Amino acid sequence: MIKLKAVLALTLGCLLTLSVQAVEVRDHHKEVIGKDCKTCHDNGIKQFPSDQSCLQCHDVDDLAEQTARNEEDKWQNPHNNLHYGKELPCQECHGEHQPKQPMCNNCHTFKFDKHKQ
Repeated sequence: MIKLKAVLALTLGCLLTLSVQAVEVRDHHKEVIGKDCKTCHDNGIKQFPSDQSCLQCHDVDDLAEQTARNEEDKWQNPHNNLHYGKELPCQECHGEHQPKQPMCNNCHTFKFDKHKQ
């Protein structure tokens, strides 16, 4: 019985180690994040990062400027839009480990060609 418990404990430990190591990190974040998950996961490893975590490196005003649209379509700016202004949570459109589609795609058909999922 002791051997069975030891084998189960080792197996569980190996599986947990493999699951942590198998997490994908986007190329544009690899230099910043490295292997320290807590760099972004300020609410705990199993929770989404807070917006404050993202804003340590990204400035919302710069993002809004970079994604600005022409005058006719200015309300379609994903970082400064008609519904949320600059207050839309980052995790609604961006996912580090799994690609996400912009939240706007739930209702709108316009495209964000340079969207970093």
